[in-house]
Amino acid sequence: MFEHVVRPLATPQTRGAFYRGLRLVGCDGTLYNAPDTPANEEAFHRANGSRGPGAWPQVRKVALTELGTHVEFAIAIGGWQDCERALMESILERIPDDALLLLDRGFFSYSLWKKLVSRGVRLLARIKSHMKLKPLRHLPDGSYLAKVYRSTHDRNKDRDGIVVRVIEYTHTDPRRVGCGEKHRLITNLLDPVEYPAEELVCLYHERWEIELVFDEQKTHQDPRRASKPANLRSQTPEGVRQEVYALSLGHFIVRALMFEAATAADIDPDRLSFTGSLQVLRRALPECDTRSFVTLDEWYAALLRDIQDEAVEPRRNRINPRVIKQKMSKWPKKRPEHRGIPPLNERFPETVVMLN
Repeated sequence: MFEHVVRPLATPQTRGAFYRGLRLVGCDGTLYNAPDTPANEEAFHRANGSRGPGAWPQVRKVALTELGTHVEFAIAIGGWQDCERALMESILERIPDDALLLLDRGFFSYSLWKKLVSRGVRLLARIKSHMKLKPLRHLPDGSYLAKVYRSTHDRNKDRDGIVVRVIEYTHTDPRRVGCGEKHRLITNLLDPVEYPAEELVCLYHERWEIELVFDEQKTHQDPRRASKPANLRSQTPEGVRQEVYALSLGHFIVRALMFEAATAADIDPDRLSFTGSLQVLRRALPECDTRSFVTLDEWYAALLRDIQDEAVEPRRNRINPRVIKQKMSKWPKKRPEHRGIPPLNERFPETVVMLN
């Protein structure tokens, strides 16, 4: 059902969804905590760290997202041990022909880049600082051309190199992360006139829209609560996979309604509140009048008008440091022997022994 229903929605007229005729698409991954059952642990595994196995089996999802509309139109599901790049390769065929794919530095590899370039995908990616890139030609906008190689040996032999355009920059605001540090992007958009470096630097930040998609699903659409301490609730691997697809389908329904409402009002879909739109839909569903096409159309038109009322002010110039309030707990970690403890044989008064 997901593959038949979910699709990119934006048109070239959609505000904030295209850059110079290219559809902005992001790819990233997220983790879900699954219920702690033997079947889920066997299928998805737990995280391993210095303090022992993680508390929950973890499901890894990699998604392709249309950044302008927040539509998650392709997903791959694996376990904690699965590599994000490998999961991404299973959904490469879903990348639209007109896409500009924005990738974080964890996704770069020579083989993946070569695969994407051979498919004609336009790319803009952040790369790690230790990568060796020797300038071949400096360009007038401050960027330069270089080659990426499969290995050091291939670099020394100048064999099978792929030409990329490198953009190096920093920023001067000490309140922002990475002030004064060198940041590097690479792209196969090689023309500095058609695609200026400063525009691409600012454009790369659109990739963070995919983080908001994950937040919309995990925090607002189906949040944790007392009866659901993990992100998911299914006790079996098949149920977990079905639940992840169901959450994405439900998210698409809300985002498709928001896209239609934003298009009718000629505003950027980002200007509509996801939480507000979700609440509007939940309130309106019991009132859905299906007695005739006329009554259904009237209900639907009223729904879109109510969603348009959820417009918010443009985002303020903000920053959110990547920190957490409480890193560790003083209590011992929960282990397998602490699960499924049988009932006690004696009540507490029966165990009391007076010492004097």
